[in-house]
Amino acid sequence: MKERDVTLDPTFSIYSAGRDLSRKMNLPWHQKYTLPSLYAYYQPSRTNHGSYWYHWTTWDEVAFKNFYRVWMEFVNEYKNMGGKVTTGSDAGFIFSTPGFATIEEMEILQEAGFHPLEVIRSATMYGAQTIAERTGKEPEVGVVRQGMLADLLIVDANPLENLKVLYGTGWFRLNDSTGKVDQVGGVKYTIKDGILYDAKQLLADVARMVDDQRRAPTLAGQKAP
Repeated sequence: MKERDVTLDPTFSIYSAGRDLSRKMNLPWHQKYTLPSLYAYYQPSRTNHGSYWYHWTTWDEVAFKNFYRVWMEFVNEYKNMGGKVTTGSDAGFIFSTPGFATIEEMEILQEAGFHPLEVIRSATMYGAQTIAERTGKEPEVGVVRQGMLADLLIVDANPLENLKVLYGTGWFRLNDSTGKVDQVGGVKYTIKDGILYDAKQLLADVARMVDDQRRAPTLAGQKAP
């Protein structure tokens, strides 16, 4: 695989519910940022893709956890020998909500053995290189360099210390000087092709869409978080 320049895009996050279903069903952002229609699609179903929670047992979860150990070791060893590994989430199924799932994917790469700098490289430079290689062109994004398109996330916290600060909602930390819990991180701005966007406002727009759908009469009786 290394000789043939294969790029691995494991999408760990999309199947991570198998390791701890109750956790994934009750992630803190579902209530505010997962559309009720999407959450309803996540529910056990014989027809909906990925909705296979008919009788998910401790045996199933243990099997998934053990499988992940092997999978992670394989991906990490491929990275260590110089193979390219990128980040992809395949979100939209199995309690994996778009946007949040990408950061979860980065966290799982760290769990697999990647240093946070290697995680960020997979999420930026390697992803851009992999896409560009298939077109025969040089990548226009993926690194901070003169002449490249400005695609950046701006966050007032250190993701190398804690990747969780990259979630749109940020993360919590006890403030010992006040005795209260502070919310830290959360992307403040995104820059796409040199255009600045208020990420907090974009997140608020998503919350409004979720609230509007929850209030819609057509969704009456539909299961939602």
